[in-house]
This record gives sequence, structure tokens and C-alpha cells, in this order.
Amino acid sequence: MTGSEVVRFDRLTRIVHWTTAVLGLAVLATGTILYVPELSAAIGLREVLKDVHVYSALLLPVPLLIGVLSGGPAGRHLRADLVELGRWSPTDWRWLRRRRRPAPAGKFNGGQKLVSAAFAGLFLMLLMSGSVMFWHDPFPDPWRTGATFVHDWAYIGILAATLGHLAKAVGDPDLMRAMRQGGVDREWARRERPTWPIEDDPAANEA
Repeated sequence: MTGSEVVRFDRLTRIVHWTTAVLGLAVLATGTILYVPELSAAIGLREVLKDVHVYSALLLPVPLLIGVLSGGPAGRHLRADLVELGRWSPTDWRWLRRRRRPAPAGKFNGGQKLVSAAFAGLFLMLLMSGSVMFWHDPFPDPWRTGATFVHDWAYIGILAATLGHLAKAVGDPDLMRAMRQGGVDREWARRERPTWPIEDDPAANEA
């Protein structure tokens, strides 16, 4: 980091994010091929794709768990970010409701918190319904039918959330740079996140 930059995401957070992103895209890509008959017929390798889909999904929470359980400052920073993402303030609700957005009440705005909650909830729905579909023998037929219904709609939801997340990331070079390189311009932080206490945040001022 230069003197004009602050650390928004340290190395551990970026590794967790990009590893999760690769696994998530593998799940979505294989799921899309398996879901669309024309793609499945054109590509073939259905059993291979199914294995990649299942094992990528099972591995998806592993990077985050490793990061959360990590010691040292990096682990503390990641856990602090997760706590803030799960903590909603009145400003976050106003941010979601109003066309003119108020300043976020911290490091993350209401939209980022909402997307994080959506990803977490949809992933749990996919994991639980997918487990019933894959290890189906112990479950009665109504459970399998319900799991398929939930899995299909959760897939559509997480696909939409992923596309929206990618579009927002591409459209905001400052945040994209923060997730690629770790830092953001200090003036950007003061302008866009005025209540993020960067001067008192050890993670933000690490070299």
C-alpha cells in the first residue's frame, strides 16, 4: 500500500474470496450444463460433470471455514468483516429503500450485506436440497420431489445474484481493485465510506 491507499481486504480475505469464487463458478457452470438438456446433450460427460458439481459444492464452504478459524490478525480481520456483514443498521435499511443512497454505516453498504445474506441463504438451500437429491435412498418420494423444486429455484436465484454481483464488480473499478490488490484510495474510502473508521482500523493501515 502507498501512503494514499488503505487496505480494504487483506491477503487472506482475498484468497478466501477468489477460491470460493472459483468453486462457486464451477458449481454454477456444471449445474447449468446439467440443468439445460441441450447443453448436456451437446457436451456429454454427464457423470464427470455431476462429480465436479457435487464435490465443488461440498468444498465451497471450506475456504471460508479455514479463513474464519485462522489465527493472527488476518483471521481476526476476516471474522470482523463477517460480523459487520451480518449486522444491520437503520442506515442499511434506508440505503436499500431510497433512490438517493445515504452514506453506509461502516465498511459495507446495505446492498453488499443483502447480497452476502442472499448468497449464504441460497447456498444452504442448494446444499440441503442437493444432498437429498444425491443421497436420495433414505428419503421418501415427496422429499425428493420437494428437494428438486427447491434446488431448481435456488439455482435460478443464485445465478441471478452471481450475475448481478459480477456486473456490479465490473462497473466499480475501485471495489474490483480492492478485491484484486487489497487497497483502495484513501480519498475514496473517506468519500464513499465516511463512517468506516480507517484511521482506527489496524487492517486498513497495514502495509
